[in-house]
Amino acid sequence: MGPLQGAKILDASQIMAGPYCTMVLADLGAEVIKIEKLQGGDDARQMGPYVNGESTCFFQINRNKKSIALNLKSEEGREIFYELAKEADVIVENYRPGVTKSLGIDYETIKEMNEGIVYCSISGYGQSGPYSHKGGFDLVMQGMTGLMSMTGEPGGRPLKSGIAVYDIGAGITATYAILAAYIHKLKTGKGQMVDISLAETGLPWFTWEAGAYFANGTIPQATGHRHRVSAPYQAIQAKDAYMMVGCANQRTWEKFSAEVLGKPEWVNDERYLTNSLRHKNVEELEREIEEITTQREASYWINKCEQAGVPAGPINNFGEAVNDEHYLARDMIKELDHPVIGKMKVIGTPTKFSETKIEINTPAPLHGEHSEEVLKDLGFSTDQIQTLIDKGILKQSPQVVST
Repeated sequence: MGPLQGAKILDASQIMAGPYCTMVLADLGAEVIKIEKLQGGDDARQMGPYVNGESTCFFQINRNKKSIALNLKSEEGREIFYELAKEADVIVENYRPGVTKSLGIDYETIKEMNEGIVYCSISGYGQSGPYSHKGGFDLVMQGMTGLMSMTGEPGGRPLKSGIAVYDIGAGITATYAILAAYIHKLKTGKGQMVDISLAETGLPWFTWEAGAYFANGTIPQATGHRHRVSAPYQAIQAKDAYMMVGCANQRTWEKFSAEVLGKPEWVNDERYLTNSLRHKNVEELEREIEEITTQREASYWINKCEQAGVPAGPINNFGEAVNDEHYLARDMIKELDHPVIGKMKVIGTPTKFSETKIEINTPAPLHGEHSEEVLKDLGFSTDQIQTLIDKGILKQSPQVVST
């Protein structure tokens, strides 16, 4: 039984940030009902690759949820949303600011019928401020926060991160903010609005950069495969591949030079006496290190680093990463059986508890798979549900029998 067992979440979000947040809450045991558009549902359903016509992108971040396809532009559809909202603890949405107001499902409206609701809005720039009216996307935010100016090779074209860091970051930020607001609700009975902005999510992550800038105005630059201040703390070339070596302090540097590379004289070399000097002379340092490391395979050097207590590791591609024995042993790859896709793997949860259990039990739902079930729980009869379907208020996905 997960720690959030009994919590009820309405997920009116789509694509990535909101759905990632509600997936985490669902993994923690909350009941999550996903409210999807009648036509097409969550836009992620239209993002490939596909297996048997079902989006595997949608599949990855919507497990453990129920789906109801509802026309929120209709009065009857809104009334159904209101009935669900009255029983909910949390609502998560990621419409552009102002859209929920026009639909009549905004925080102030819902608060009138459920004082304890925790209402989380995720948007590009937040619910206030001069940019609040703008649409916001992960890639735009990577540019705005300065991340892309620090990514890539010095003097080269700005490069984005390989993954949607701010979409996922906003989902994580929303998750801990919701949990804090939920604890407040349990203590006081009062809910509140939670305002999450993609543009702000990543800014607090620039801790070292902020330290330098606010101290002496240093603007961080792109450093490519190297660390901004430590050396050698970077990708190093071996005979067959690159590897990562992290000498973040003097002790690991001395072990690396003497025990791994067999160069104890480097410990007293005036060019490399301190981290600052090593960073200043990093070009020469890297060249001398790679004259040695390119003589043997990466696995040899990683093993030597491990024996010496120097942090090091391979630079895996994604396929190598998800098949690594450590991740498999830590239950980070799970397999679910979907009625259309069939058996498909998902990334597990990085959260491990000693007393409560996190369960990944059900695959991402079909579009409107649980519409009838959810409405019956609200007291609707079969005839009433069918009437709503006929009127274009509700959609029920046909049940697919797994073969």
